[in-house]
Amino acid sequence: MINNILRDLIDTGDIVAFIDNILMGTEDEKKHNNIVKEILKKMKANNLYLKPEKCKNNIKQKTRGYTRKLSKGPRS
Repeated sequence: MINNILRDLIDTGDIVAFIDNILMGTEDEKKHNNIVKEILKKMKANNLYLKPEKCKNNIKQKTRGYTRKLSKGPRS
């Protein structure tokens, strides 16, 4: 389901989705923020949500990029 919703972003190579996890990596913060906004917009349009406590923001890895993990969980 999530792969179909985020197909255009997956096809660019900026994100990877697996089951209920979305991983993203970008070269700069501006692009990172734009992709996060697009993901959230698509999730809202499809009645999906994420749990903020499961999100990890701006994780710097050896690649000098920004990554953010977004997880959708069961409704509470």
